[in-house]
Amino acid sequence: MKETKLGMTVKKDDKFGEWYSEVIVNSEMLEYYDISGCYILRPWTMEIWELMKEFFEAEIKKMKVQPYYFPLFITEDVLQKEDHIEGFAPEVAWVTKSGKSELEAPIAVRPTSETAIYPYFSKWIRSHRNLPWKCNQWCNIVRWEFSSPTPFIRSREFLWQEGHTAFATKEEADEEVLHILELYRRIYEEFLAVPVFKGRKSEMEKFAGGLYTTSVEAFVPNTGRGIQGATSHCLGQNFAKMFDICFEDEKGKRSLVWQNSWAYTTRSIGVMVMTHGDDKGLVLPPKVAPIQVIVIPVPFRDADTVAIKGACDSTVYTLNQAGIRAELDARDNYSPGWKYSHWEMKGVPLRIEIGPRDLANMQVRIVRRDNGAKADIPSADLVEHVRVLLDGIQDTLFETAKQKRDSCIEVVNTWDEFVEALNDKKLILAPWCDEEEVEKDVKARTKGDLGAAKTLCTPFDQPDLSEGTVCFASGKPAKTWSFWGRSY
Repeated sequence: MKETKLGMTVKKDDKFGEWYSEVIVNSEMLEYYDISGCYILRPWTMEIWELMKEFFEAEIKKMKVQPYYFPLFITEDVLQKEDHIEGFAPEVAWVTKSGKSELEAPIAVRPTSETAIYPYFSKWIRSHRNLPWKCNQWCNIVRWEFSSPTPFIRSREFLWQEGHTAFATKEEADEEVLHILELYRRIYEEFLAVPVFKGRKSEMEKFAGGLYTTSVEAFVPNTGRGIQGATSHCLGQNFAKMFDICFEDEKGKRSLVWQNSWAYTTRSIGVMVMTHGDDKGLVLPPKVAPIQVIVIPVPFRDADTVAIKGACDSTVYTLNQAGIRAELDARDNYSPGWKYSHWEMKGVPLRIEIGPRDLANMQVRIVRRDNGAKADIPSADLVEHVRVLLDGIQDTLFETAKQKRDSCIEVVNTWDEFVEALNDKKLILAPWCDEEEVEKDVKARTKGDLGAAKTLCTPFDQPDLSEGTVCFASGKPAKTWSFWGRSY
């Protein structure tokens, strides 16, 4: 750091919030903007987003989901028609002027797109032959009123995809909800290397106006907070009733459609940073790393710099031809040491160094970002070794994150155990009576400077609930095991 002026000034375990801000700025992921809660997403972030988008887009195309784009603006009367708007009302941003002239009626900037889309479902869906109807859009969302913005995690504007579908039967809708949820699990676990639980939200935490909500839930051990990773909602027929979305079946009978909506956001990138980042900066899982391998020439005095540069170019070309995202840092105004620190900060999974000795021995030196391990690899075996290392880094990051998360899980059975675990920043698994009033009571009793506890989800993978088990909070017969904790 003394030589290069690069590096972190705050340790992850000491001041997590300051560390997180440093990482995302110093790694050139994001820049703070002059409007609070709004951020500039730089190319490093957008390329990560594009890699996730590439996977998800290919998967939903297999499901025959079609691309759409609906306008950013929603009229006041349509927005107010929506049952669930009460949940978003404090966050809705309104356009009230054009130049210096007042608009006849305020126009909302979309906080979500149900009211922009469903009037047109009513127009387009007429017959069973129009079903299933499946659309998706990639767009931005604006939700304004909140305190303590956190880049990626909680911002006034963010990017997401939102899928909206309609079916003739509930069974079809139920099946899609779980199919999409599995895609979200794959994004988090297979791409971002972040472990998640799949489960169902409580009635209090579900999407307002929907029938039920499923989610993938992550956990940040450093802060002891859960974080909703993505949601897949079954909306039932509530919105179909509101917007008169009906179809005629084969017998000419008119019926309401069954609807779903599902979304994941750029929040996922923030969860990845929090999970894997270390005191040197960002740590990227190879599957989402814009650059998987950075090649750095290391010339010494009197070295054949032309030959070294040629070996570096050849290495990058060989890796690129094999489908590995590799680049050469040939800048001559920075020392190799500065470059090492720079690319470590940006989280590139592998670094290849080529100097005179490597050239003479027909080898390269490879350094892992996740654990710093170094190895000299014969140039002839380069592609095979790099592939093995990248797969190993991906697996190691996931397994390490899973072990850390699992070590934070605390099974409790009583209120006193619950409070102690909450104060210890644990991810709490507790037997619950599944009553909304009890959840409200838990929130009220745990309210404080750090925020109240709430249900995160009821996991699909349920431990045995032995007969006679009672709710930790009410003492009533328990119906399920649920995850509880503070959350972002």
